[in-house]
This record gives sequence, structure tokens and C-alpha cells, in this order.
Amino acid sequence: MSRKHPVIAVTGSSGAGTTTVKRAFEHIFHREKINPAVVEGDSFHSLDRKGMKEAIVAAEKGGTRAPSHFGPEANHFDKIEQMFRAYGETGTASRRYYLHNEDEAAPYKQEPGTFTPWAPLPAGTDLLFYEGLHGGVVTDKVDVAQHVDLLIGVVPIVNLEWIQKIHRDCAERGYSAEAVTDTILRRMYDYVHYVTPQFSRSHINFQRVPTVDTSNPFIARDIPTPDESFVVIRFHDSKAVDFPYLLAMIHDSFMSRPNTIVVPGGKMGFAMEIILTPLIHDMIRAKANAR
Repeated sequence: MSRKHPVIAVTGSSGAGTTTVKRAFEHIFHREKINPAVVEGDSFHSLDRKGMKEAIVAAEKGGTRAPSHFGPEANHFDKIEQMFRAYGETGTASRRYYLHNEDEAAPYKQEPGTFTPWAPLPAGTDLLFYEGLHGGVVTDKVDVAQHVDLLIGVVPIVNLEWIQKIHRDCAERGYSAEAVTDTILRRMYDYVHYVTPQFSRSHINFQRVPTVDTSNPFIARDIPTPDESFVVIRFHDSKAVDFPYLLAMIHDSFMSRPNTIVVPGGKMGFAMEIILTPLIHDMIRAKANAR
């Protein structure tokens, strides 16, 4: 952790809704005139799209467990830790991009599903902002979480997560529902061992819980809307939270436990900004005092 060069990480699996949290942070950064160094978790995959497909085929032929983007076989956990440590110590590090589609790949004259070369982060940034799968991962070889000043978990109940992934991958990537289901099953071991433990280390968790039937996510025809959901927000340190203020500001919210507030799903973005803005203010203030 670093007072002079803070690191913020938003962690959550594919389809979990980390984009919503990222958007809330973008609003805060713009409003507060904060210049972040933004890093995407996909850039730390160790296999490009072609290499991943080949590794899966080889594992299936050999009768071994195939790699997934949730686990260490397909990621550079060590490079995430190195980046967070380097930025916390010096305010700089190197990053690259994973090119998801043709639009992203065209400026680099590369194929979709490949990585750009590593390059230095822009100079003079105020903080590092990571959004991806492994912002708080810990294994017997690496401890990424120890370098994060603010770790945010985004984790809808698992059936909702699967519904969102199935719909997104079918609509945006052209996969069949059966293919997406196979992916969910293939990566379950890594999900249990490398993704879910991170939410016990996070400073704040945002968990969306639908109020409609999601009991069979594999046949669901649509994604529950925010207005058909509640968001359960759990704080690691409840003593530092002004719950009366939050309850007054976020109408129709209530507390379910001493460290947990529940808000209507449609107010998730507003709640995030109300909660996160003062935390970022404190970071920037501590950064200024550390100079």
C-alpha cells in the first residue's frame, strides 16, 4: 500500500457488473479532476485468444483440466503484483492492452485477441485504477491484495452472474448458450479457488440480488433489470462508515447487518458515488501530505 501513489482495484468475474463500478469511478475522477492511470485486467492474461483455444484443445485431448481466465495457468499473477508494487513505490510502471475486437486492434495493425507491447504508464498520474478479475488475488506465490489501497468487489449472486454472461457472450460474441455453459463449467475450479476468495479481502463489496426468479439461469430469456434488484453493500470496516448519512441520502435503503446496507438496484450508481467519493478524497489528501 502507498499513501504517495495509491492503488485502487475493482475485481469481479466476467459478467459481474464491474463496468458499472468503473463508470462510477470515471464520474468521480472527472468531477474531482483526478488523473488516473487505468489498467485493464485482461492485459495480464498469459495466453492470447489463439493460444488459449489451443491450450484448451490440448488439455481436452490429454484428459487434463483445461486452463481458464480465472486461474494461474492463463494469467500473469506475478506481473499484476509487480505493477502494483512498482506503482506504489515510484508512481510508474508498464502496461499493455488486450485487443478484444477489430475496432480495438485496427490502430495497432494487429489481430483481435492479441496483446500490444508493454509500454510505460503516462507520467504524473494521481493514482492507479485497475479493473479486472484478479485485483485482490492471493496464492502461495503472490499476494496482490497487499498492494491495494482500496479493493472493491463486484459480485452478483451466482445465478445472476451466469445469466449476464450467457446473454452477453451470445449477443456480443456470437457464442451459443451451450458453448457458454461449457465455459462456466470448465472454469468452476478456478472460480472457487481464485476469484471468490478475493471478496473476503475487499474493503467494500457490491452484490446485486434480483427480486425475480433466477432459479434456472440457463433458460432465462432476459437479464433482471436494476429496478428488479437490490444491491447489498458490505463494508470491511463498519466503524469508518456514516450509515445514518447513507440512509438519509439513499432513499428506500436499509441496514441488514451492522456492516451492511441494502439499496434499490436502480440507485446502485448513485450509492457508489456517494460512498466512494469521500474515500478517494481521503486518498488524494493523504497523497498531498506525503509529498
